Amino acid sequence: MDLKDFFLEQLEHEADVCRKVLERVPEGQNTWKPHERSMELGYLAALVATMPGWLSFMIDRDEVDLDGADQNMRTAAVETRAELLALLEDGVAKSRAALRGATEEKFKETWRIRMGGRVLSEGPRYRMIADGALSHLAHHRGQLTVYLRLNEAKVPAIYGPSADEWH
Repeated sequence: MDLKDFFLEQLEHEADVCRKVLERVPEGQNTWKPHERSMELGYLAALVATMPGWLSFMIDRDEVDLDGADQNMRTAAVETRAELLALLEDGVAKSRAALRGATEEKFKETWRIRMGGRVLSEGPRYRMIADGALSHLAHHRGQLTVYLRLNEAKVPAIYGPSADEWH
């Protein structure tokens, strides 16, 4: 299997899992957070909704500068589950298209993320996609499931059983 097909398969799986989680985000609680240093629920949910779309700019561009012209890429909370799901679907569609157009050589080229005038992370595009987008997504989605639990929302089964879906 080539990298394009591997990442397309991963994207579809992760999008399905994200949908299940985002469908349970409680509305009207965007500013809730479990600790003063934690992210707000609305921001975290929007981050999870938009992260599958990161693959598109990671393929289409060689770097992202979060303090430069790319500041507008920062995530903003939305008010409804429908808006969260629309963000997810839009990003997945863009990433799917970018992946379909990518070559094996493209995945081996260097990709980097900058902030504050310095390189935060850099490496082969395939590794940056795997770590900086997909694994990073799993991390934040895991955080979001804890927020769901703390807000009495049912937690879906993701990579295995959930106490709310399997007894």
